[in-house]
Amino acid sequence: MHWSEQYLGIPYAEHGRAATGSDCWGLVCLVLPARGRPVPSYAGLYASAAERQEIAGLIEGAKPQWRRVDQAQELDLVTFRRGRLESHIGIVVRPGLMLHITQDKPSCIERYDTGYWANRLTGIWRHAAA
Repeated sequence: MHWSEQYLGIPYAEHGRAATGSDCWGLVCLVLPARGRPVPSYAGLYASAAERQEIAGLIEGAKPQWRRVDQAQELDLVTFRRGRLESHIGIVVRPGLMLHITQDKPSCIERYDTGYWANRLTGIWRHAAA
């Protein structure tokens, strides 16, 4: 079984950081520490997922813990613009596929290199511990 399968179907929950409910950063908080890559929770540092300006600021502030890369590897993060702001994140399952969650649907694996997400991709990031 691939590690990503245990994270499929998690329902969306604002500020969620658990398998019973999570937002997109909460999913990162579930996956990466379990694979030896600690990340801060940021819970409570944004009002809601609708506050994209706050989320964009958190993504920008977290970047020193990460280095930008050109080629994705498993467990890298991919960031996306929603509207004008960078405010969504997913976890690379393999190049071209990400595990992520949105308000519209539970955690799933989707392509990020074609379709809806491709033209919204703003970066690929590798954890400093990788």
